[in-house]
Amino acid sequence: MTSTAHDHVRRGTDPAVQDGVDDLPYAQEPDEVLARLGTTRSGLDAGEAAGRLQAVGPNRLPTAPRPSAIRRFLSHFDDVLIYILLAAAVLKAFLGDWVDFGVILVVALVNALVGFLQEGQAERALDGIRTMLSLTATVRRDGRWTEVDAETLVPGDVVRVRSGDKVPADVRLVRATNLQVDESALTGESVPAVKDVAPVGADAGVGDRSSMLFSGTIVAAGTGGGVVTATGARTEIGRIQALIAGVDHLDTPLTQQLGHLGTLLSRGILGMAFVMLVVGRVVHDFALPDLVSAAIGFAVAAVPEGLPALVTITLALGVQQMARQHAITRKLPAVEALGSVTTICSDKTGTLTRNEMTARTVVTAERTYAVEGLGYEPTGSVTLDGSPASLAEHTDLAALVRAGALCNDARVTAGDDGRWTIVGQPTEAALRTLALKTGADTGGTQRLAAVPFESAHKLSATLDRLADGTLRLHVVGAPDRLLDRSTTQRGPDGAPVPLDRAHWERTIDALGAQGLRVLAAAERPAAPGTSALTLEDVETGLTFLGVVGIVDPPRPEAVAAIADCHRAGIAVKMITGDHAGTAVAIARELGIVAPGHDVQALTGPELEAMSAEDLRRRVQDVDVYARTSPEHKIRIVRALQSHGEVVAMTGDGVNDAPALTRADIGIAMGIKGTEATKEAAEIVLADDNFATIERAVEEGRRIYDNIRKSVVFLLPTNGAQSLVILVAVLLGLALPLTPVQILWVNLVTAVTLSLALAYEPAEPGIMDRPPRSRKEAVLSRPSLVVVVWASLLIGGATLAIYLVEKELGADDAVARTAAVAMLVLGQMAFLFSCRFLNGSSLTWRVLTGNRVVWIAVGSLLVLQLVFTYAPFMQAWFGSAAIAPRDWGLALLVAVGVFLLCEVGKVVARRMRP
Repeated sequence: MTSTAHDHVRRGTDPAVQDGVDDLPYAQEPDEVLARLGTTRSGLDAGEAAGRLQAVGPNRLPTAPRPSAIRRFLSHFDDVLIYILLAAAVLKAFLGDWVDFGVILVVALVNALVGFLQEGQAERALDGIRTMLSLTATVRRDGRWTEVDAETLVPGDVVRVRSGDKVPADVRLVRATNLQVDESALTGESVPAVKDVAPVGADAGVGDRSSMLFSGTIVAAGTGGGVVTATGARTEIGRIQALIAGVDHLDTPLTQQLGHLGTLLSRGILGMAFVMLVVGRVVHDFALPDLVSAAIGFAVAAVPEGLPALVTITLALGVQQMARQHAITRKLPAVEALGSVTTICSDKTGTLTRNEMTARTVVTAERTYAVEGLGYEPTGSVTLDGSPASLAEHTDLAALVRAGALCNDARVTAGDDGRWTIVGQPTEAALRTLALKTGADTGGTQRLAAVPFESAHKLSATLDRLADGTLRLHVVGAPDRLLDRSTTQRGPDGAPVPLDRAHWERTIDALGAQGLRVLAAAERPAAPGTSALTLEDVETGLTFLGVVGIVDPPRPEAVAAIADCHRAGIAVKMITGDHAGTAVAIARELGIVAPGHDVQALTGPELEAMSAEDLRRRVQDVDVYARTSPEHKIRIVRALQSHGEVVAMTGDGVNDAPALTRADIGIAMGIKGTEATKEAAEIVLADDNFATIERAVEEGRRIYDNIRKSVVFLLPTNGAQSLVILVAVLLGLALPLTPVQILWVNLVTAVTLSLALAYEPAEPGIMDRPPRSRKEAVLSRPSLVVVVWASLLIGGATLAIYLVEKELGADDAVARTAAVAMLVLGQMAFLFSCRFLNGSSLTWRVLTGNRVVWIAVGSLLVLQLVFTYAPFMQAWFGSAAIAPRDWGLALLVAVGVFLLCEVGKVVARRMRP
């Protein structure tokens, strides 16, 4: 490196060092990349490396700043309704009403504490990605190989990797021997990527950059070495981290609606309080302290302080129910958002498919065999025209299976949990499983020599001594390479016959059109005494045995789940890094489009060439997106959202994390998903089962229905109380309820009766209706009619009871306690009416199906008895003992409230479109 360039590096301005991957090293020759980075194949010296480390910084991802626990706790007071409640508490403190002040303040603190505890920890997606970085690296420094902390790597360092290593930085390969890298977490590819030193096109996507190794990926086989081109935040993983950090989060529909409702309520409360102050002062000449107390009572009555806790508890109960169905929710609002999803964008590998390569079709010169069973578990048989095909009767099949089993280094084993796993290459494991299914016996066979698979020749070969003592070469690899080396094919009687290449090429094309990866097998006898094997030994003279079609099969349960999603009005789109042909074939099997319809596919390069408007026009019609990058996935999600779609994105690789963050609801795979993906997601599937999403959608819809019922039930409590205070002030009456009595009713009904509706079962046909519109208000017009009508009924009944008690000679404490009892019993009556908002509650079913309703009613009655008769409660809340006659009168009026609420529901239903 020249002194000038060296100075630039030390100042951190050398573009070769700073920009690294932006200079497209994958499209340049290795020596050109080495020269640009000012290094050689012998690596850097320690002093040069130290200088570059000072210039570019350590090879780690930056830590994102996080709000402190205190700030997160205080953020839960940032609500206009809580502001009103806190203002009321401050006014009570100025007036010296310390009991009222304490009760109001405790209510506000409890609400904030519930929200803080349920919020969970701050986003840790960046930490999840950070754990993927290697801890150590083998680097050439001062002319010798040494182990160093991976954080000290710099652009220009020469490193080497071997099977099992985690790649420590982005590396341009200089040499590679049988090198294959598992990039599934980065690209979504289901099989390891074959690596080579040859440059690729400048427009190659991440999954096609065969001359590059990417930080955080795993070497599956072979060895390699190269020069570091990018470290830390400038690596491919670092780019994804920047995408996650830059993605803006969206409020869920429920969050937006409750915020809008809170704003409307606060304006109404402040407006009515002002009117009440003016009327009380001008018309009735109330003393200022009494008038302020009345205004505070009205504000406390009108503020539904139990609403945040009610929604949180309902969502938390839904989270527990979803967890029992293997859907773990990390963020509470995601529960109801999932119920309103209109489009699911799903990754293919490991999500819709098993991520287990499976032999599906075996074709010999004579016959085509079907293979049953999925994945690596060796269950199922090989069939011919629907009947089991034994190796003894089908020697053509036996020869091909034997070649695939002997020219094979993979092992298939069953774990303690019953799951079958592999050691080795997935395609070889598929052939090993095929041999196990057929019962092929390779005992007594001895391998004498082997030619390992390399990307340059795309085949592997073995020299084997069979059980009868004969020597034979077995070759497995890419069909075109084996056809080039074959002169004959196996005939009907087992003897070689001339090769029909045109027939095999048609067969291979047909299998490829089905989305199958095709492997071929061939063999030839070896001369007695042969003990060595080279690539030249398999250059010609092979006998072609046939081909095997291999696929990463769809999950059977995913097929049913997609059908259920379509029935519920939810579109499913596949977004994958795999090739378009494979993705389209799998999409057909999954039923992503209706039978008889063509699958509309769009590839990453095609998407790259489209403008945002072009993509927006096509996005809803495309079913499959293939060869995509993280940026493409975000564009797709944004384009769908521009049409008003509520988008869920599923995935398991780190490349999915940015799109999961941007989507309305991110769903990660719990078993095969990376930590980065889990931390970026709102929901994690513990069983990696797409069918769990459908069950979670149904649960989300049930939870939203129950939240809506709970809100409709809760608001008349505040409406009735504020109505009582407002009418009393406007008529110049003493307050029928004190502020602390109002808070008592709000709290006990919210904790008991409101909670009961969270356990309501799903309504019949809940998955036969279309997704809820994002614009649909949590309080629709019919629901608002029910709320207003119930508020008038319960408020009027409460005021009437108070006036009747005063007329009968009761003092203020007794009359107010009777009014509180009427409020409570009126709410109980309205609870039963709310169980069936969309139908009549005048049925015996209203008394069954939810035992929590009766537990809540019993609990509230006990609490109300304590409120009425316990001396300490009488001291705190100004209550007094009331006679059985008072209870009987309130109960009779409550029955009337129930019947009149049913009349209001009939009117409201007629207003529904």
